[in-house]
Amino acid sequence: MELPEKFKSKYKRLLGEEYENFIKSFDEEADHGFRINRLKPKANLQINTKEPIEYVDNGFIGKIDGKSAEHQSGYIYSQEPSAMFVAQVADPKPGEKILDLCAAPGGKSTQLASLMNNQGLLVSNEIDRGRAKILVENIERFGVKNPLILNEDPANLSKHFKKYFDKILIDAPCSGEGMFRKNHDATNYWSEDYPKECSTLQREIIKKAVKMLKPGGQIIYSTCTFAPEEDEQIIAWLVDNYNFKILPIEKFKGMSSGRPAWANGNPDLSKTVRLFPHLFRGDGHFVAKLQSLDDGKIGKIKYQRSNVSGNLKKDWEKFNYDNFVNFDPHPLLKFGETLYSFNPEIPDLNGLKVMRPGTPLGQIKKNRIEPAYGLALEINPEHVKNKLNITRDEWKLYVHGDTIPTDSNLEKGWYLLICDGMSIGFGKVVSGTIKNFFPKGLRFKA
Repeated sequence: MELPEKFKSKYKRLLGEEYENFIKSFDEEADHGFRINRLKPKANLQINTKEPIEYVDNGFIGKIDGKSAEHQSGYIYSQEPSAMFVAQVADPKPGEKILDLCAAPGGKSTQLASLMNNQGLLVSNEIDRGRAKILVENIERFGVKNPLILNEDPANLSKHFKKYFDKILIDAPCSGEGMFRKNHDATNYWSEDYPKECSTLQREIIKKAVKMLKPGGQIIYSTCTFAPEEDEQIIAWLVDNYNFKILPIEKFKGMSSGRPAWANGNPDLSKTVRLFPHLFRGDGHFVAKLQSLDDGKIGKIKYQRSNVSGNLKKDWEKFNYDNFVNFDPHPLLKFGETLYSFNPEIPDLNGLKVMRPGTPLGQIKKNRIEPAYGLALEINPEHVKNKLNITRDEWKLYVHGDTIPTDSNLEKGWYLLICDGMSIGFGKVVSGTIKNFFPKGLRFKA
């Protein structure tokens, strides 16, 4: 592929004898990967390629079909292999409060939720509105329980979450040099000064992140670029200006240490990790893990309260009784024309640009509630009264937006549709027909 001449001369100088193999790696086919979703019940998955990834116990090398029942239902998630390493380094624990600050398209957020076993608070933020919509789709499909998804500037975010998070993952916007191999057009945006421009933005993001971290908390910083200005030099700046120490990261086959010489010889930078495409199966990443050495009190916030009462509460209770068993999502929040359950540890949402305050339960209609698509992907089928198994051919009709003929003796009402053990959405049975409620914006074209 055609690479900018100044890019090549820069890395010839930096990499020396490694340079030729580094440059040749850009002509090799990009590696694809995917993760199997451990948050969902077991199902009959049809996956052809399953070459395990050493550092992710549910990760595999291979390309998946984005128009399969496995993908639509959130049972598998496509993610580039080196990108999977970042959430593993974060090592979130169930019950922790985690912020994914630059979260779109959602790969790292879904992996964090999986490692947390849907226990704790996950806040996923994306400043770009269009990318934030993609983030919502991916988190919803994965079945993440009560996520708070925001479309915020880090500066405003830091006003609402002072000294609050146990861990903050910053997959920083960068010059994207690691994306060149799978997206050749990315080279058109690169210039000799671009990494330096990105490093300025990265420092501003980190300044805001530090304000949101608990004393003793951890920042996990990553990029998909090779530029020292955005990698080692950013970490050196962070340690020089704030009270942090660099934590060691376990390395696996093909992983390299960060290069101290690329940031004036700071020896701690050898604890960071570089994933070079000529040494490692992936497009490339840089990862660092740092722990705050500050002490002091955890920040206090004003919590969000339920705003559901009266007739809406009665409508929900009737809908819940008619359709579910041993299902008690709480607290409840009316947000727009949708009823949600939410994590009681989120802040008051006033002043925040909210994409999703939690798990959507249903659309609010006059004197009734219709089940939300997101609920079908998050709820355990054991909690649903009416379930209906459909074939893969019927699944194709469903995601295309068509009605599906069924047993005329079936009782009228809402049914959770299940294909090979995978919950794929709700349908309403009326007179031997399953009416289609698959979201119009997600329907597959013929």
